[in-house]
Amino acid sequence: MRHSLKTPPKLPAHTLRVIPLGGLGDVGRNMTSFEIDGQLLMIDCGVLFPSDDHPGVDLILPGLHLLEGRLEEIQAVVLTHGHEDHIGALPYLLRRRPDIPILGSKLTLALVREKLKEHRLRETDFRVVAEGDRVQIGNFGLEFLAVNHSIPDALAVALRTKAGLVLHTGDFKMDQLPLDGRLTDLRGFARLGEEGVDLFMADSTNAETPGFTTHERDIEPALERVFAQATQKLIVACFASHVHRVQQVLDMAVKHDRKVVYVGRSMVRNMNVAQQLGYLKVPGNTLIELKELDKYKDNEVVLISTGSQGEPLSALSRISSHEHPVVTAGPGDVVLLASSLIPGNENSVYRVINGLARNGVSVVHKGNAMVHVSGHASAGELLYCYNLIKPKNALPIHGEIRHLIANAGLAVQTGVPKDNVLVIEDGGVVDLAKGKARVVGRLECGYIFVDGSTVGDIGDAELTDRKILGEEGFISVVVVVNLHSNVLVSGPDIHARGFAEDDAVFGDIKVKIAAMITEALSDGAEDTHQLQQLIRRAIGRWVNTTYRRRPMILPVVVST
Repeated sequence: MRHSLKTPPKLPAHTLRVIPLGGLGDVGRNMTSFEIDGQLLMIDCGVLFPSDDHPGVDLILPGLHLLEGRLEEIQAVVLTHGHEDHIGALPYLLRRRPDIPILGSKLTLALVREKLKEHRLRETDFRVVAEGDRVQIGNFGLEFLAVNHSIPDALAVALRTKAGLVLHTGDFKMDQLPLDGRLTDLRGFARLGEEGVDLFMADSTNAETPGFTTHERDIEPALERVFAQATQKLIVACFASHVHRVQQVLDMAVKHDRKVVYVGRSMVRNMNVAQQLGYLKVPGNTLIELKELDKYKDNEVVLISTGSQGEPLSALSRISSHEHPVVTAGPGDVVLLASSLIPGNENSVYRVINGLARNGVSVVHKGNAMVHVSGHASAGELLYCYNLIKPKNALPIHGEIRHLIANAGLAVQTGVPKDNVLVIEDGGVVDLAKGKARVVGRLECGYIFVDGSTVGDIGDAELTDRKILGEEGFISVVVVVNLHSNVLVSGPDIHARGFAEDDAVFGDIKVKIAAMITEALSDGAEDTHQLQQLIRRAIGRWVNTTYRRRPMILPVVVST
C-alpha cells in the first residue's frame, strides 16, 4: 500500500533496515538494500525493460542514486539467479565502485562475467557460492538454499543479523519433477522456520494464480505436437536464459531429426556458457551455425531465437518485419513462443504475432497451446511455505502491487498477524528489531533511464516530449525582427514534421501571426521571449481548434 512520504528516522543500533530499490511495484529491476550498524548488503541488481511509455529508453535501473555517498559501506552484492531483471544493472553499479564483492552461483556469475565483458568492465571480486554454503560478510551471516526456477542454479538467501533472521526466496517455485532434478529445499525452509524466521520475503509474481504451478515436464506433449505437425521451418522463441526450455527443444529436435541453430547474440552467448559449465547437454552433431542454414532444407532445422517478449531489436521481431539478414518466415512456417507475457510487454508481443501472421506464419503461443509454464510459485505453493515457515513478519517482493497484495492476503490467511504483513513499493523503508517489522518512512526511488550511453539524464519531462513528438509531431516557427525599429523583417516561416504533409496548410495562420507580431512590436515589445510565447499561444490555439491536435511547438524569434 502507498504509505505517506516521510523521511525515515536515524537507524537505531542493532536494527535491520530493509529498502527495496526496485522490484516492488514492477516485474523487473529487482534490488533490495539491507543495512545494520553502518553496513549495507544488496540482494540482486537487475534491470526493467522499457514499455511503450518509455520511447527511446533502452533500460531502466533500480534506485542506485539512493546509494550515492554510501558505496564504500556496501559489503557485497548477493545474486539469487542469472536473469536480467536480477543481474542486468550490475555494470552500472560496478562503474561506481568496481571492487564490490559479488556472490552468486557458478552459472549466475558466469553470465555476469559475460555481461561485464560487453560493458568493457573487468571481473574483480567474484565469489562462487552454492546451496548449503554459509558465509559471514561483515554484519551479515548468509546461508544459501537451492530453489527451483526457470534458470538453473537459483538460490534463496537467509540473512542472520543481530536484528533477526530474514529469508529471501528470490524467484522460485516448487516443481516436484524438475528437469535438472534440483528441488526447492523445503527441508531447509522448515529448518529455518524452526529456528524462527523474523521476516519472510517471498516471490509474489503468481500470488493471484490458484493452485500449484504446472511442472516443466507437462509441456512436452504440446512440444511434441508442434514438432510432429511442422512440415517446414520451425522457430522456437524463448528467454535467452531459459536453459531448461532450450534443453527440451534440443532433445525434441534430435527425436525429429532436425538440426538446431541459435539465433540472437544473447542466446548464443548464454547457451554456450550453459553448455561449457555442464548445465546444458547438447547431443553430438546437433548444433549448426547460422551461416550454415542454407545448406539444409526447412524441415531439417529448428531455430531457437530470442525475442519472445517482442523486443524491437530482437531476432524474432526482425524476422517478423523481414529485416533479419539471414532468417525469413512465411506461409507454412511455424513459430512457437515458448514463454509467458511479462506485464507491460503485451503490445510488443502482439505486434510481432500479428506481423508473423500477416506473413502467413502459424504462431503457437501460451494462449492457444500448453507450450510454457511459469517459473514462479502459485498461491498454493506460497500457502505451503507460509505454513511451513510460520514467519513472524512478511514482506512480499517481486511483483506489481496487485501481486504484492495477493501475497499479503495469503500470509494473513495462514496466521501471520495482519499488522505484521507489510505491503510496500520501491523506496519504502522497513525496520526490523526485536521480532517486529514496521514501515518507518519512504524514499523517492524513481526510474533511472538508460538511453544509449546516457544514464540518468533522461527524465519524465524528456519522455513526455518524446511521446508528444511521436504521437502529435512538431511545428517550428521562425521569425526575424528588428527590435530597434520595431519591424518584422521576415517570416513567419512555418515547418512541420509528423503533423501535416504540406506546409501550405499554414497559409492563413502565417498571416495572423505576422499581424500579431507587427502589432506587438508597434506596442513596444522589446523581448524575444515575449514574442515567442505570443507565437506559441497563437499557433497552439489554431492547431487545437482546427485539427484537435497538440503537437510540440518550437517558436524561434531572431533579433537583428
